[in-house]
Amino acid sequence: MLDAIDRQIVHILTIEPRASFRAIAEVVQISDQTAARRYRRLTESAGLRVLGVLDGDRLGWVSWFVRLQATPGNAEAIAEALARRPDTRWVHLASAGTEITCEFEARTAEQRDALFLRGLPGSRRVVQISAHSLLHNYTPHAWAELSNALSADQIKVLALLAGGTTPQDPPAPGGTHPPRPPLGGPRAPRAAAVLLPEDEPLLAELARDGRASHAALATAIHWHESTVRRRIEELRQSGLLYFEVDIDNRGLGRTVQATLWLAVEPARLEEAGRALAGHPEVPFAAATTGSTNLVVTAIFRDTEHLYEYLTGQLASLPGVRSVETAPVIRTLKRTGAVH
Repeated sequence: MLDAIDRQIVHILTIEPRASFRAIAEVVQISDQTAARRYRRLTESAGLRVLGVLDGDRLGWVSWFVRLQATPGNAEAIAEALARRPDTRWVHLASAGTEITCEFEARTAEQRDALFLRGLPGSRRVVQISAHSLLHNYTPHAWAELSNALSADQIKVLALLAGGTTPQDPPAPGGTHPPRPPLGGPRAPRAAAVLLPEDEPLLAELARDGRASHAALATAIHWHESTVRRRIEELRQSGLLYFEVDIDNRGLGRTVQATLWLAVEPARLEEAGRALAGHPEVPFAAATTGSTNLVVTAIFRDTEHLYEYLTGQLASLPGVRSVETAPVIRTLKRTGAVH
């Protein structure tokens, strides 16, 4: 379990993922060495990772949530194959181990069709497929459970150490982050978003370790260190590059995860999605296409907590016609990394 200092370090990383150990130490009021040691321990014992991620929507990519039903005994092998694909962001085994859920990011229509029309249907081990296009994300980049440990004064200190502002805006009072802008909707003005072919090696390194030093990145991709520093800043300011903080939920005292598929009256969809985004159990909620038009990832302390949520907060949501609960029994890929 994470203690108070661990939680503060994680919270810092949700605001400024590449904060130096010196900055972390100053905010938390510990030594630089302790900050580095704590971070290394969190990576080893709690699976803490900071990863550079491209905003696919800015590039015209389309995210799909895919549900597969496999024949008994074959789901794990199919899930492992999906986890090895570079275009899947996460892969779960759900329900009784015969259902696979995953997020697939299609960069082109050809890539989408290759998977949906020729790849998955060609396997006799897959008996049912449904694909839901992600339309609107109601939740922030940083789950509130990871961003509720710092005081307002500590957040101010971090902002000053980062030069007054950070590329990913600091939390508002109460520890919540600004929501992601609507997919396909209006966005705040940013610098021109242009991804260059030569960015690929840099982005590949950041996808492995978003906290790798500028010097280490420069050595790995044979760039000058100042070029690495400048390009990361340009990509972040344009909104093409952001960073995700990933950690094993068990370190937060949460052992049960479920995917919830909700059918909501269209007129109440926005209201329900925004309400879900405020639930502490929900790191992700999004509107999708399909007969169930709202998909939710929810994480709980135990099954009793899940029951209380289903019969309490969820039951009181406006416009919900039906709810399907699919407990996650194994995660094979999370935030782009195979487990």
